[in-house]
Parts: sequence; structure tokens; C-alpha cells
Amino acid sequence: MANETVAAGQTALVTGASSGIGLELARLFAAGGYGLVLVARSGGKLEELANELRNRHGVDVRVMAIDLARPESSEELVRELEQAGVAVDVLVNNAGFATFGPFAETHLRAELEELQLNVVTLTHLTKKLLPGMLARRRGGVLNVASTAAFQPGPLMAVYYASKAYVLSFTEALAEELRGTGVTISALCPGPTVTGFQKRAAMEDSGLFRGRSK
Repeated sequence: MANETVAAGQTALVTGASSGIGLELARLFAAGGYGLVLVARSGGKLEELANELRNRHGVDVRVMAIDLARPESSEELVRELEQAGVAVDVLVNNAGFATFGPFAETHLRAELEELQLNVVTLTHLTKKLLPGMLARRRGGVLNVASTAAFQPGPLMAVYYASKAYVLSFTEALAEELRGTGVTISALCPGPTVTGFQKRAAMEDSGLFRGRSK
């Protein structure tokens, strides 16, 4: 991700860092010498990861146990960062989840939380943290989208649509940020065996059936 000389004194914030892709990205940033802010609902898992990264790489790690599916959570997170004097050099918008099933039958509340996390929180955090990067003329944003961003997805209509937003949003900002010293990228992984499919109750779907853990 980066060598320690380049990353010295820089901080990466990773949402959804307690498991799966977010956890592995946090390990990569720590190996590159970045200090870290780890954000997820599970404080216990975050503390375990923080201790691992401190011991293995000697980096500073801050843990923030926040449910980013709550509408007020982004402001709470940004306020805590400001109060702690933490400047974020790299924002990784990884947190997200899916709902699975016919749209007419799935739960509205779950889908509104899904949109809040996958779309609104990602947009809000980018809006709040990007100006500081631009002022410093360095930094980056990594938005975790999905191969789902490239087509509609029956039985996962809201999730696929949310990832299409993430990809379109990222591509637009990439053009706006040209020449500023700040970059933005979209990561579009295919089906990946993590805790994602269990939360969506889709372990037996064709996307994941037969995949080893």
C-alpha cells in the first residue's frame, strides 16, 4: 500500500474494519506504516485487531465503535476526530451490507439502513474529510463498491443500486480531483466469503454456494 517513509505521520480511517475486506485493508495500511482509525460496530473485535497491528507494526491505532447505519453516526465520528485532533489522510469507505430476497417482501427498515450505510454515510464522510486532504494537497479516498455496481441485481435490488451509486460517485469525483494531489478510487470485488453473506441471509444463494471459507 505504501512504504513507511511515505506513510510516516499519515493516518488511514477504515470503516467496517472488524472483519472481511476492511480488516485485511487495515492490515495492509499498518504494514505500510500508516496510523489507523478503525471503525465498526464491534468494539471487541476492533480492539483485538488494534492490539495485533500495534504489536506487529508499531503503529498508532485508534478504535471507534460506532454503528454507521445510524443517520447521526457520521457527524458523531467526525466530531470525535476533530476533538482528538486526528487528520485523516486516507479514507476507506468499506462498511456496507446487503439485503436479499424479492423487493416486495424484504424489510423496509433494513433496506433504509442499507442505503444509509452504503450510500449516505459514505457520501457524508467523504464530504467532511475530503476538504482537509485538498488543503494539504495529499491524500486519498478508497470506496469499496462491487462488481454489483455494473448491472442490476434481482433479489438484491437495493444493494446493487447502492453500489452503482458508489461507482458513479467515485468516477465523477476522480475527474473533479484531477491535479489536486488527492486521489479517489473504487474497489469492485466479486463475491467474497466474509461475514457479508451471513448478515444478508444468503449463504445458500448461487453467488456463494460451494465457495470455501
